[in-house]
Amino acid sequence: MSERTSRHGAAPSREALAQLTPVLTKRWLSPTAWRLDTYEQLDGYTGLRKALTGRVNGSSGTPVHPDDLIQLIKDSGLRGRGGAGFPTGMKWGFIPQHDGKPHYLVVNADEGEPGTCKDLPLMMADPHSLIEGMIIASYAIRSHHAFIYVRGEAVHAARRLRNAVAEAYRAGFLGKDILGSGFDLDLVVHSGAGAYICGEETALLDSLEGYRGQPRLRPPFPATHGLYSSPTVVNNVETIASVPYIVLGGADWWKSMGTEKSPGPKIYSISGRVNHPGQYECALGITLRQLIELAGGMQDGHELKFWTPGGSSTPLLTAEHLDVPMDFEGMMGAGTMLGTTAVMVFSDQDCPVYATYRWIEFYAHESCGKCTPCREGNYWMVQVLRRILSGAGTHEDLDTLLDTSDNLLGRSFCALGDGAASPVLSSIKFFKQDYLDYIERRRPPLLKPAAELVGAH
Repeated sequence: MSERTSRHGAAPSREALAQLTPVLTKRWLSPTAWRLDTYEQLDGYTGLRKALTGRVNGSSGTPVHPDDLIQLIKDSGLRGRGGAGFPTGMKWGFIPQHDGKPHYLVVNADEGEPGTCKDLPLMMADPHSLIEGMIIASYAIRSHHAFIYVRGEAVHAARRLRNAVAEAYRAGFLGKDILGSGFDLDLVVHSGAGAYICGEETALLDSLEGYRGQPRLRPPFPATHGLYSSPTVVNNVETIASVPYIVLGGADWWKSMGTEKSPGPKIYSISGRVNHPGQYECALGITLRQLIELAGGMQDGHELKFWTPGGSSTPLLTAEHLDVPMDFEGMMGAGTMLGTTAVMVFSDQDCPVYATYRWIEFYAHESCGKCTPCREGNYWMVQVLRRILSGAGTHEDLDTLLDTSDNLLGRSFCALGDGAASPVLSSIKFFKQDYLDYIERRRPPLLKPAAELVGAH
């Protein structure tokens, strides 16, 4: 579903919520939506025809110049949907031209952020929208080789993608001389081995080259030294899937949704203590209050206590932030990030200390071990958090957590270190009393001491 708010993020009325017009998810509920024939019945590959041949619905025209496509994406204000929100058109424009090197487009489909589940259903229900976007993007950056790097556990999604790629080849949308335009493109679906670190773009590139997935030291950046040391664009699934709609509808239409600096629709993944968790396509700038209303409200007997706007690597927010616009600027103003819009909703019956402990366990497990702050910091934070939750914590443990987070933040090779520090710092900021309740024995332990666990084995 899609929600249209004003350019300034004003709240829509209840009547407006009942009349939502889907954009990115408009095919999701169609029978056999993943098949080429269904996709083409619903405007599929029309944007590609417009870009490569200038012909739409039988009309004649001239192909769009690659530079004009890049400018269109710049004009639309499309920002990366994978977390950082970097302007997509600007990233495309960084690719040097006439350099004599091959150019590559790589789609990051290694969706591993806890709470994030927007790209997998998109690839399952509408894989051709991603493929069409990739062909247009490859044409714009003069790339003849494109890759989709899929998370290893996403076996069914990878099958859907490979089937869709085969359909596109048979229909002439991939391969040699696409639609008679003279443009060639080969597309490969590559399954990773299930490492969260490979969601970081340079670790993904190393993995795609056959090496161990570890972040690269930058500069140089992927725009000039990416895959096989050649100019490369790395974009998120949802980012590339948005491109055909912009080509068809135009920049002004895209900017009519969302807010001035964060235009367009966005898929929000909401989970936790709501009645109807799932994917909700809304215009950027929706508030959590509105999103919870779309998701059927809070579960009976539960009152909102804390939530993540974009997965576990974004600082926590509280019930005080219910009406903050969920766009890039609104979340930054609240001291957090929009991230992947993986909204995890926790109630007064959930413990922020325990939630933080589980997240840090994840980061400690997924750390690639390349840099000391992340490798050692996450390991020790798991021990400290377990000690607190087992009733053996001290006041000094809070200082240790803060110091360790400070050594992680901005001092790691990649954003995994920052992501691990975020829930620790924000949970202590908003819920220090919860930590003190465990430390000062006002709350019963949630976990057994580590020594008892060792003895049990």
